[in-house]
Amino acid sequence: MTALEQQQLGKTLWAIADDLRGSMNADDFRDYMLSFLFLRYLSDNYEQAAKKELGGDYPILGSEDKRTPLAVWYEENAADVLEFEKQMRRKVHYVVEPQHLWTSISELARKQDGELLTVLQQGFKYIENESFESTFQGLFSEINLDSEKLGKNYTERNKRLCTIIQKIAEGIAKFSTNTDVLGDAYEYLIGQFAAGSGKKAGEFYTPQQLSTILSEIVTLDSQDPSLGKKKKIDKVLDFACGSGSLLLNVRRQLGAFGIGKIYGQEYNITTYNLARMNMLLHGVKDTEFAIHHGDSLANDWDILNEMNPAKKMEFDAIVANPPFSYRWEPNEVMGEDFRFKSYGLAPKSAADFAFLLHGFHFLSSNGTMAIILPHGVLFRGGAEERIRTKLLKDNHIDTVIGLPPNLFFSTGIPVCILVLKKCKKFDDVLFINASDHFEKGKRQNRLRDGEGDEPNDIQKIVETYKNRLEEVRYSRRVSMEEIAQNGYNLNISRYVSTSVDEEIIDLTEVNKQLVDIDKKIADARNRHNAFLKELGLPSI
Repeated sequence: MTALEQQQLGKTLWAIADDLRGSMNADDFRDYMLSFLFLRYLSDNYEQAAKKELGGDYPILGSEDKRTPLAVWYEENAADVLEFEKQMRRKVHYVVEPQHLWTSISELARKQDGELLTVLQQGFKYIENESFESTFQGLFSEINLDSEKLGKNYTERNKRLCTIIQKIAEGIAKFSTNTDVLGDAYEYLIGQFAAGSGKKAGEFYTPQQLSTILSEIVTLDSQDPSLGKKKKIDKVLDFACGSGSLLLNVRRQLGAFGIGKIYGQEYNITTYNLARMNMLLHGVKDTEFAIHHGDSLANDWDILNEMNPAKKMEFDAIVANPPFSYRWEPNEVMGEDFRFKSYGLAPKSAADFAFLLHGFHFLSSNGTMAIILPHGVLFRGGAEERIRTKLLKDNHIDTVIGLPPNLFFSTGIPVCILVLKKCKKFDDVLFINASDHFEKGKRQNRLRDGEGDEPNDIQKIVETYKNRLEEVRYSRRVSMEEIAQNGYNLNISRYVSTSVDEEIIDLTEVNKQLVDIDKKIADARNRHNAFLKELGLPSI
């Protein structure tokens, strides 16, 4: 399937969502729409694997037979079902019962079957509790099929669900449904729902353009980015992973076998479920990722709480887009926390540096961390100044990238990307001021990607970082001495100003020109008056 067709599938599904949600809030309808798309993926993947496993025993049904082939096989081979499911768990890591497959559910929807809602509830419960060897408890916890938003009673809700599922089935039927295609459609829908959610979108979505910049940066060689991409990253972490798109973008940079294991943490339960679905939809096996539901600032994930330094979990790549200037409640005990002890606590009013230090603590000596933060972290005083100063003196801040305003759905403020390393080759800091390089939009600005004849703002940032390039009014390598002279203030405009110097005007030359012009005017007037005199007319 071409990129255009993939985008068209996304648009088709979004049109269905926009049409069917009616008065329902976009956030609420998102959960239903994406869950059904996820069920479609699980079902297709499972049926293809079952067909391969059963070979010639897989039933071939006539075009008029609306039963599911696997349901027919189950009926005819009841004694072999247990062994078959054991094999499927070993090979595809999960099981979906025939009556819960998308083909069965969509057929119930087509017939407007009164039992659809009940079967769907049973299917979601089975997938949560029994499908996977590893637990996927609560995967559909935010999908309330008994919600009055779907209808006042069971009959109305069942009818609404039949319509939604039937329309989705018809929309998808026109397109290929391999993993990449459905995964891209899922990402497209997440982006569209984020656009419709306004400020709430900041909780779970990083615009793809920024996601690409962060993921390209952390996959480059950490000591000398100009050497190109790493061949392998053992572990990657996003401690505020939202829907997981940033982690998937890192995986996309190195390919399916370029990442050992993906780790993510998310505080919002709905978004946490979206992230788990998103991983599976993109072909990441449940053994290849670990997403934790919890609070990163409290560090409540057991695997990150190892007190023995020799056993500490470390990551070769860390990416994050945490909530901007999040209010938190640090206490005295936190001051002794291994993440903050050497640097101090971020102020209550803004946890930006708390998030940064959390991630930085788990960065490996050969790793790269790229985090999106508000511009305030570059110059605010007090506790933040002390943390920033120590990070600089310890030579851990590698690059500061200033971005244009209004790139996010959630806020219009300009943001920056900080790139940090524990072992840094260069003893200066690279500043990139990309604040003027974008395309202005009605609701949201956009970093250009080189499509058609337009500039590629994304690759310009990445290439400048990769080769540590310097360019007037865009980028500059700044010595630690100069930064120290500026009181460890990292305000980008102090080091890379985008303003154009005013042209120096030579006033002596200008005066000479004006005198010459006056002389020419006087000569012209005298000649004109001579003609007027000859004609007997008054002079001017």
